[in-house]
Amino acid sequence: MARAGVTRARVVETAARLADEQGAGALTLAAVADELGVRTPSLYKHVAGLPALRLLVAVRAKRELAACLSAATVGRSRLDALRALSAAYRTWAAEHPASAAAAQSAPVPDDEDDQVASAALVELVYGVLSGYGLTGDALVDATRTLRAGLSGWVALESSGAFGLDRPVTESVEWWLTGLDRALDAPQPPAPRSHHTNA
Repeated sequence: MARAGVTRARVVETAARLADEQGAGALTLAAVADELGVRTPSLYKHVAGLPALRLLVAVRAKRELAACLSAATVGRSRLDALRALSAAYRTWAAEHPASAAAAQSAPVPDDEDDQVASAALVELVYGVLSGYGLTGDALVDATRTLRAGLSGWVALESSGAFGLDRPVTESVEWWLTGLDRALDAPQPPAPRSHHTNA
């Protein structure tokens, strides 16, 4: 019997904390069980196995990140919103490195919770970019660009790759200012197809 108080939520929370503290590779059912003071087989009452646990950690990460970014950007728009989003994401990712990586995973097609959590994150970014009047493909392109940029900053910072004598925050501000100008520029028309019916 699992120790009283051990729930699926506690199992997932413990797994996320262990991964953030020790690295995603250190996440095992045995490590989580040891942390909770139960035997490993007891965890199967709460999760189907390690892959299922990793998915639950990813869903938790997406929800937590969405809540963090939403709180940071509420009432803000355009460059002000980009700055707030960037600062909140970089801070959260530095404190939760494994969760930040898990939050970037594509949603599992047949998992409704993952689909909903992933969609909420995308919609949040759409909301931040809505002040630029982007729609359709341009909005998707802008969202991917922002996501890729932020993920890149986090990955390089966490690995200690920025060794030049200039604060990273200044470089991030330079990037965001340029991104703001690009998003504010008139969007080019979609490329025309070169296919013919000949």
